[in-house]
Amino acid sequence: MKMLINVPETVVADALRGMAAAHPELTVDVENRVIVRGDAPVAGKVGLVSGGGSGHEPLHGGFVGPGMLSAACPGEVFTSPVPDQMVRAAAAVDSGAGVLFIVKNYTGDVLNFDMAAELAEEEGIRIAKVLVNDDVAVTDSLFTAGRRGTGATLFVEKLAGAAAEEGAPLDRVEAIARQVNESARTFGVALSAVTTPAKGTPTFDLPDGELELGIGIHGEPGRERRAMMTSREIADFAVDAVLEDLRPKGPVLALVNGMGATPLLELYGFNAEVQRVLAERNVTVARTLVGNYVTSLDMAGCSVTLCQVDGELLRLYDAPVETAGLRWGR
Repeated sequence: MKMLINVPETVVADALRGMAAAHPELTVDVENRVIVRGDAPVAGKVGLVSGGGSGHEPLHGGFVGPGMLSAACPGEVFTSPVPDQMVRAAAAVDSGAGVLFIVKNYTGDVLNFDMAAELAEEEGIRIAKVLVNDDVAVTDSLFTAGRRGTGATLFVEKLAGAAAEEGAPLDRVEAIARQVNESARTFGVALSAVTTPAKGTPTFDLPDGELELGIGIHGEPGRERRAMMTSREIADFAVDAVLEDLRPKGPVLALVNGMGATPLLELYGFNAEVQRVLAERNVTVARTLVGNYVTSLDMAGCSVTLCQVDGELLRLYDAPVETAGLRWGR
């Protein structure tokens, strides 16, 4: 496979050096692998820290900045960051108002963030944690017990980040993050397998003419494999899977997310089908976001995330945000 890299061993460090050069408003510690908003700690503000394996960009480092995360900890490709990174990030952003850890439900992330929370609290930092587990495709996978954390992570980080930016206390920011997670569901589809730099070949075999329904963001197997479907058919299947579980009683935020290798031309076309299905199911869409936000390296495919919102959550979604990967209203 052809990749725009030097050697697999330096992929993450090289990317962090490039990010630092492109975004001087961030403080990027390449050696310790921590990305922090440049004005941290902000007096009186709750800090938000997240992280996970690299390969999902712009998640999480691309969401560091005003209105979203205070810091992010990138691990090796598809590998959890270590507790030392998380403690260092928490210390860098703590203003005395406490720190919220936003954790995707993958076993390594959960264990390491739990350990980091204990270590940070020993240093006098007040920590709260929220687990994101929005995937409806499978209950258990190769990477986790329970539901995986996928596209809803963006909504959790955005809305909780907006609340923290407004000066909400830690318990309120935590409650908003939990509400968003409980109100969101995701379903993903792969058109091709993912190739990691270390392996250099696809992580699983997906023959031409077939697709995998219900994938996560690490190339792990999904719910089932079928012959290739049209955009219309995929939208019917994915949206119905989400609605069957979520059963929204009000308006929703919709995220049509690319897995990394799907062009916007296809994603916007797919969004048209998603909007059709939602209209046919009498679901009101308050806001829609289309693009590559929670990715899986070079995987072709997409995911659909729906999050039921009330007036307060919609206001927090619309609040200004200024990050490398998401920005509006400033």
